[in-house]
Order: sequence, then C-alpha cells, then structure tokens
Amino acid sequence: NFYPDVVRGFALGDPAPLAWAFPANGEAKLAARATAFFERIERDGTLKRLLDRYFGHVDRLSPLDVAGLLKKRRTVLPNYRHWFHEAERLTGIDWRLLAALGYQESHWDPLATSPTGVRGLMMITEETADRLKVTNRLDPRQSILAGAEYLQILKDTLPPRIGEPDRTFLALAAYNIGYGHLEDGRIMAQRLGLSPDVWVDVKRALPLIARPEHYRTLPRGFARGHEAVQLAENVRIYYDILKRFEPGLASPLAAEAPGLAVGQ
Repeated sequence: NFYPDVVRGFALGDPAPLAWAFPANGEAKLAARATAFFERIERDGTLKRLLDRYFGHVDRLSPLDVAGLLKKRRTVLPNYRHWFHEAERLTGIDWRLLAALGYQESHWDPLATSPTGVRGLMMITEETADRLKVTNRLDPRQSILAGAEYLQILKDTLPPRIGEPDRTFLALAAYNIGYGHLEDGRIMAQRLGLSPDVWVDVKRALPLIARPEHYRTLPRGFARGHEAVQLAENVRIYYDILKRFEPGLASPLAAEAPGLAVGQ
C-alpha cells in the first residue's frame, strides 16, 4: 500500500507457520503463563481485535487505487492541505485522517455531487450543512471544516466507554449512514452475540441492516450498511498511507490517533 509499483520477484516457498518456542529445560511457569495469555486473548476477543486493527483492512485496495492516491497527494492535496491543517487545529482530529476521509468521499474534488444530493469535497448533506451553518457546500474550506466538525460530533455522541481506535472507526461508519443507522448496526451486533462497542464486530453486523428480515425489526429501517463498512475500511488504508508520507502537526489539541491511543 505504500509502494504499489513493487512486485514479487520470485517465490520464497510455501507459507510457514509461526509459533512461540521455549527451551525444553527452561522454566515451566513461563510456558504456562504464555499458554494462559493466548487462551485469554482468544477468549475475550483481544487477539481478534489486534489482527483486525493491523491487518484487517490492508488488502482492500488495488495497486491502481494506491497509485491514484499517491499521485493526487502530490498534485491535488497541496491545494487543500492548509485547510485540513486548520480543521485539525479546530477539532483535534489528525488532519491526515480528515484528508483520507475527503479522498474517499470525493478524491478531493470540491465540486463533487452524488445522485443522493450530497456535495462538496467532504460530501456534506444539505441537512448537515444547515446544522453546521455551511452557506456553500462547494466551497472547499467550508466543506473541510464542516466535515471535520461533523466527524467530531459523531465521535462525541458515541458512549464514553468506547475507546480508540474503535470510536473513530464507528464514527466514520456513521459519517456514511448516519448515527441512527449505526446504532441499528450496533443492535444487530448484540443480537449476534458480538460487542456493539468494537469495530471488528460491528462491521460484521452492519451489512445485515440492508436485509428485509433484519431492517424491518430495527428502529430506523433499511440502510446500506456495507457501504459504511467500505468507507471506514478504505479510510483506514488511506490514513495509513498519508501517515507514511505526510508529517503530522504538533498540535496541542491533537486527539489520540486511531491505533495510537494513550495506554494501549
């Protein structure tokens, strides 16, 4: 995802399994503690969340998708970078995450318009624009600042118990389908015996709210939950790429970046 032109030169052989190994004459308690540790993180879902956090989204894009972002990072992003910086200073959200969201929504096209009526670089709905007092959704500065503020509102609306990076990923999904439909997705996660507070579980449940047997039983009805998952997962990759190539701001308001929360 960082170097899309790199290709495999030759095969190294079949995949080999990995395992923890301990000396046969070593301390038995160490092996026992390691066994208990892995049993615990498999049982409570920690291992599943870690695998998704670092590897669950990395294979979604094609080399052409990555090359497109890298090209526009050089040719288009410089026109809007200062406004993404301003948005971070106002909200504390990493400007590179906001830029990743903007790229996913419009490829940084300030004149973008969808068939459903959302418009602008951050693809703001008319209702959200009215709520945030946006006078022109096609003005890139207004769009970027409004998109950042709206994402922050969504993050703040989630229950306080939800930590990062799940809070950000859930908010990104809500940016696509609305907070109410995200709540329906979280209800579906509970019905499946999954956690409504963990993105790896909620993203399994969200596509179900497009099915009649499920959305007819939910408060807000039908929604394209798979599109919300696609947005959040693509933004995760774009954010990873931009973090690799774009410096962050030394902002005193900078919020915890997804995956880098203090204490994790």
